[in-house]
Amino acid sequence: MKVLYAIQGTGNGHLSRAEEIVPILKKYTETTVLVSSSQSQISSNFEIDYKKQGLTFFSGKNGKVNLMNTVFKSHPIDFFNEIRTFPVWNYDLVLTDFEPVSAWSALMHGIPCIEMSHQAAVINPNSPKPDEKNLVGKYILNHYCPSKEKIGFHFEAYDNKIYTPVIRKEILDADANKQDYYTVYLPAFSDEAILHFLKQFPVKWEVFSKYTAQKQQFGNVIFNPINQNDFQKSLINCTGVLCGAGFELPAEAIYLRKKLLVIPMKGQYEQQCNAFALKNLGVTVIENLNLIQHRTLNMWLNSENKLEINYENHIETLILKTLHDFELKLSQKRNYELYTEKSILEKLSVLKYLF
Repeated sequence: MKVLYAIQGTGNGHLSRAEEIVPILKKYTETTVLVSSSQSQISSNFEIDYKKQGLTFFSGKNGKVNLMNTVFKSHPIDFFNEIRTFPVWNYDLVLTDFEPVSAWSALMHGIPCIEMSHQAAVINPNSPKPDEKNLVGKYILNHYCPSKEKIGFHFEAYDNKIYTPVIRKEILDADANKQDYYTVYLPAFSDEAILHFLKQFPVKWEVFSKYTAQKQQFGNVIFNPINQNDFQKSLINCTGVLCGAGFELPAEAIYLRKKLLVIPMKGQYEQQCNAFALKNLGVTVIENLNLIQHRTLNMWLNSENKLEINYENHIETLILKTLHDFELKLSQKRNYELYTEKSILEKLSVLKYLF
């Protein structure tokens, strides 16, 4: 079977999950990998066959989506051409992790497409969602990556089509310690905003920033450039994690039994939903880096509030089930087509006796 596995390259979470999924797919199928909208700060451990521009939402430095950058750096004509010209017809199946070029191309050319993503779980009616209305955010999640079948990953299995997070092998096998510092990853905030806020709290902070070119220390706050190995080591050995309300990093922090505090990006509906789900689980959530949140963060630092959820390593079983179900449906469709064709021929053969 020829499979196209397509990955949304915005942020690091999709590629982290792909590090576990791609080797499994290649074990059982002839797999081609496509990545679009590459803004990730981590390198992949697998070969990427196609790199596409796709569609990207850019964050600013104040905890919000940067609408200006998003509008001016989007190229809808180029995006349409990528959809139209991509040779999706060479594949039996498209598996997409919220990647739009592959999904729209599959829709246009009638190729089966299954979405396997966190976003598929977020839009599921049974997943937790905040009361506030975000019609634009909901519309984007529902139409950005069209597919008839959706398999989701979330913090809990809220539905039979939702599975718990895919945790990287390095995290699953980690010998987690508890050292006296906190790991910080807030890509939607500037280094200046992070430093101004964190220096008020007398603990050691290890900040990983896409804006930092080399390691720098300002009192109790250390800024590090994004480095996959260094970040992983910091995450495994820290006391707690302060990060955005994404999915993969909070899930790994939960698995490692770390204290967790998240800040959802403003204007990003998915992160608002993640924060709501995490808050329901008992995770501390704040809205911004300002003095209003000072008391909440102090309480978090002085608490032992951490989740204990055992996320199972289920991804190979899930992929095998998905491939098996697809082959079964394909087989049934072929049998139906053969049966229909046979019936027509039989009816035609009867007609000759009538004339």
